[in-house]
Amino acid sequence: MSNTVPERLAALRSLMKEKGMDAYLIPTDDYHASEYVGDHFKCRKYMTGFTGSAGTAVVMQDMAGLWTDGRYFIQAAQQLEGSTVQLFKMGEPGVPTVHEFLESSLKEGQCLGFDGRTVNAREAGELEEKLKKNGVTVNGTEDLVGAIWTDRPPMSCETVSELDVKWAGKSRSDKCREIREKMQEKNADVFLLTSLDDIAWLLNIRGGDVHCNPVVLSYLAMTSSEIYLFANEKAFPEEVKDALNKDGVTLCPYDAVYSYTASLEAGKRVLLCRSKVNSRLAGSVPSGVEILDEENLTLLPKAIKNPVEVENERIAHIKDGVAMTKFLYWLKTNIGKTTITELSATEKLQSLRAQQENYMGDSFDYIMSYGPHAAMNHYSATLETDVKIEAKGFLLADTGGQYLEGTTDITRTIVMGPITDEQRKFFTAVLRGTLNLAAAKFRYGCRGLNLDYLARGPLWEMGEDFNHGTGHGVGYYLNVHEGPNGFRWKVVPERNDSAVFEEGMITSDEPGYYVEGQYGIRHENMIVCKKAEKTAFGQFMCFEHLTMVPFDLDGIDPSMMTGRERGLLNSYHAQVYDTISPYLNEEEQEWLKEATRAI
Repeated sequence: MSNTVPERLAALRSLMKEKGMDAYLIPTDDYHASEYVGDHFKCRKYMTGFTGSAGTAVVMQDMAGLWTDGRYFIQAAQQLEGSTVQLFKMGEPGVPTVHEFLESSLKEGQCLGFDGRTVNAREAGELEEKLKKNGVTVNGTEDLVGAIWTDRPPMSCETVSELDVKWAGKSRSDKCREIREKMQEKNADVFLLTSLDDIAWLLNIRGGDVHCNPVVLSYLAMTSSEIYLFANEKAFPEEVKDALNKDGVTLCPYDAVYSYTASLEAGKRVLLCRSKVNSRLAGSVPSGVEILDEENLTLLPKAIKNPVEVENERIAHIKDGVAMTKFLYWLKTNIGKTTITELSATEKLQSLRAQQENYMGDSFDYIMSYGPHAAMNHYSATLETDVKIEAKGFLLADTGGQYLEGTTDITRTIVMGPITDEQRKFFTAVLRGTLNLAAAKFRYGCRGLNLDYLARGPLWEMGEDFNHGTGHGVGYYLNVHEGPNGFRWKVVPERNDSAVFEEGMITSDEPGYYVEGQYGIRHENMIVCKKAEKTAFGQFMCFEHLTMVPFDLDGIDPSMMTGRERGLLNSYHAQVYDTISPYLNEEEQEWLKEATRAI
C-alpha cells in the first residue's frame, strides 16, 4: 500500500465507488467514543496525516476536508500542507459544521458511509434525519479505511490489574449495588455501558489499552442479577478473573456484545447513553426493546471523588509537586550553562516523576513547548520539531502523571530569561484569572458557566481572550479529561462539562493567552470542590488547591494585581513551601524559599 496521503485518498475513493458511497465520514474514535484512541483506531490520522487528538475527516470524490477545533488550527494547517486535504476551522465565522457541510454537499440519491462502530448512535441518528430530507441515504456497515490499511496495528491487549480498595475508596460490589439501585429507580432491566473509564471505575480495574489512559477495551452489561464484561480474556490474569467472578462478573468475548444486545427479549428496558454507545451496537437492539437514552449511571458517582480518593489525590499532588519543583530548580539553575531542548527537558521531568513511589506513567503526552511552539495549545515535541530552550522568553510545560493515588495535570509557564513588558502584562493577567477562579466562593447549584468569568475577566477587560475551555474534570488514576464538570463561558453540548459542582469533584483551572508565532502562556492548577458554610441562603461551596508548585514570580508585574490577588498568591506560595520543602535537598529548599517569597 502506498504511503502518501493523496495515494491513500485515491485508494479510499475507488473503494467508495465500488460500495456506492459518495461521501465517507472518518471521526477520531474507537468503538467506545473515547477522547484518545489506540493506534488501531487512528483512521483519521492515517487518511489525513493530521496527528491531533480531535478532528473529523470527510472524503468525497472531488474533495477531502478535516474539521478541528481552536487548539489545533496552527498544527493542522502545517500538517495538511501538500495533502490535498482542506482545513475547516470549527467555530470560526462562515465555517460550516461537518453536518451542515454534508447536508449542503450531498444530493438526492447519494449515500454517506462510515464505520458505525466509530460513530455514536446520537450523531448517526441526527445525520440520518438531516440527510433523509434531501433523499440521501446512510450506510454505517463498512470499515473502508480498515480495508485499505494493510499494516494496521492490532487492537491493544494490555494486562489488566485490580485497583485495591485502599486506592479506590469503595469496593466493586458496593459500586455495583449503588448502580443497580439507580437502575431500579429508572425501571431499567439492563444497563449497557461502553465508556472505558466508566467500566474501569465501576469494576475497580485498570489496564493500558489507550496511551496514558489506564483503561481496558471492553463493554459491560448489567442486570439486577448479572454482570457481563465483554473483553479480550487474554488480558486478564487468573487472579483478576477469579476476583471478578467472585463478585458476579462473567467475562465474555469482546465482540459478543453485539449478539448479546441482539438477543434481548421484547418488552425489556435498556438504559444506555446514545452519545456514548456506538451506532452499530445501539442498532443491534431489537425493535421490541425500549431504549432509555440517559447519561451513564456511573458518570456522576465517578466524578464525585469519595473522601479516600480526595485524600489520596492530595498525596499524589505532593509527590507531583516535589518532582515539578525539582524540575523548575534544575531548569532555572542550568539554563544558558548546558544545552537543554524541549525533548531533554521532557525526559528530565519524566525521570523526576518516575522517582516517586506508586508512579504509573504519564497522564497525557507532555506539552513542553518553547517560544512560538507554546502558541500551539497542544504542541508535543518530536525529533523533527525539537528546539533548544534559550535563556530568554517563556517555556510552557503542561504535563501530568498517573499514580495509584490519582491523576495529576499541571501547567507552568516558566521565565527562561528576559521577557517583554507585553509578555509580563499577559503573564500576570492569566495568573490573576487562575487565582481568582480557585478562590471562588459560590452557592451550591453553580456550574462552570457561572464561574468562568473569574478566570477570563482580567483578559476580557483588555479585549483579549483564549480559544479553549478554562478547565476540565479529571479522573482518579484514569482519564485526564473527565465529565461532567468543567469551566467554560458557553455551553458546548458535546463536551458535557456544565454540571453543577458537587463536593469531591476535581477540576483543572487553566486560563491562557497565545500569540501565534511568538509565545504562549498558561497557568494550571487542579482544584477540588468542597462545602463551605451553610447560611439562610443555602449551602455555600469553595475550592481547595491540590497542585503544590510555585508560579514563576519572574513573570509577574505586582502593580497589575489587586491587594487581594497578591494575598492569594502569597498564601498559596506559603502553603507550597510548607508542603514541598521537607522533600527537597538544601539547595533546592533555598531556591524554593526565594521562589515562594511574599510579593
